Amino acid sequence: MHGACQRRSRAAHRTQTGWYRAFHPLADQPCTGLGRLGQAGAGMIRIDAIWLAVEPADMRAGMDSMLVRVVRVFGAAHPHHAYVFANRRANRLKVLVHDGVGIWLAARRLNEGLFRWPAGDEPHLQISEQQLQALVLGLPWQLPRSAGIITAA
Repeated sequence: MHGACQRRSRAAHRTQTGWYRAFHPLADQPCTGLGRLGQAGAGMIRIDAIWLAVEPADMRAGMDSMLVRVVRVFGAAHPHHAYVFANRRANRLKVLVHDGVGIWLAARRLNEGLFRWPAGDEPHLQISEQQLQALVLGLPWQLPRSAGIITAA
């Protein structure tokens, strides 16, 4: 059970007396198991473009250092863009997202295997959402094409 649902089930016997219903704001709401995420108005972070930095990054870097790196590599941190970095061994990555109001920083580590990281002369490249999903799983992300279109490689 989740937070509020668990608290309400523990206190179910108190609802018969009525005082719990008068003082607890969630007493009359059905339990969805989602907590606050199930409420109206909650949403995901909007991402319009995903950019991959080819050069390895220091995974000890925090939010401010990664933001400086985004500005150095990509020129600016644009709203609703995600910026993906990996370490030299390619077993860890960080994703920095500018949501238009603030900055989000997420990290991922593979316990086994490596992320398939590109090498080349370009300092960065743009990838699709499907490619990012494959990348974070450690799969070959270069294969998924947009909209299921098959083209010559």
